[in-house]
Amino acid sequence: MTITQSDNAHLFRSLHTAPAPLALANAWDVASARVIEAAGAPAIATTSAGVAWSLGSPDGDFLTRERALERIARIVAAVAVPVTADIEGGYGTDAADVAETVAGVLAAGAVGVNIEDGTRPPTELATRLAAARQTVDRSGADLFLNARVDTFLLGLGAPDTRLKETLTRARMYVDAGADGIFVPGVTDTTTIAALAGSISVPLNVMAGPGAPTVAELGALGVARVSLGSGVAQAAYAAARRAARDLFGAGDYESLAAGIAFPELDALFPDGH
Repeated sequence: MTITQSDNAHLFRSLHTAPAPLALANAWDVASARVIEAAGAPAIATTSAGVAWSLGSPDGDFLTRERALERIARIVAAVAVPVTADIEGGYGTDAADVAETVAGVLAAGAVGVNIEDGTRPPTELATRLAAARQTVDRSGADLFLNARVDTFLLGLGAPDTRLKETLTRARMYVDAGADGIFVPGVTDTTTIAALAGSISVPLNVMAGPGAPTVAELGALGVARVSLGSGVAQAAYAAARRAARDLFGAGDYESLAAGIAFPELDALFPDGH
């Protein structure tokens, strides 16, 4: 039976639950996506930073839309599970550009996007989300719009009003058409519980060393847990470690932790 974009989109939406959150280990190319899928992932999320680095660009809206969409399409074609794409601010200067990007994401077969506010005025992201929602609705397809609020990640505003500002932005983004709210940069349980209790759509947080476990986050009301660029950073750290061992002591012991060649090669039976 052929699995359609609509089927995958419906499945992807259903995975956003607390106390059993959707856990996403973010991929940046076909190989990382295949490895993550083989590890048991119910869905794949891309990391815009990892994609940008792998293509020779820094993170932060430097990558072109065309190159980003090409990578998204390759990942979607390579895995059977739903794929949601991190599209930074939408790869464009205005809402019309974001609408064009979202149309390209739908054409690639992805089932969701992350769109971030960064240092832009919140009203600008709301406008971009509204354009994205209109594009999806006109297409007759389904796409999970995850709005990223960067108040905590970037330390925006005064610390004592940051939670209030985050909730204000979250409500604005939901009203504009967001299906979920992503608040990276927060790991303390009190703040996470406050966010989950006050946001009407699934809450996504970013986890890493020192953060509560997936189960603990689910108990706080979190519906989605992602690793962001962390997996790509760890992979590049492994490459640096191997290179330093080679050029320093002249040994190769760090390579012992690698995936066996036959196992990795077997992830590509169809030539992707």
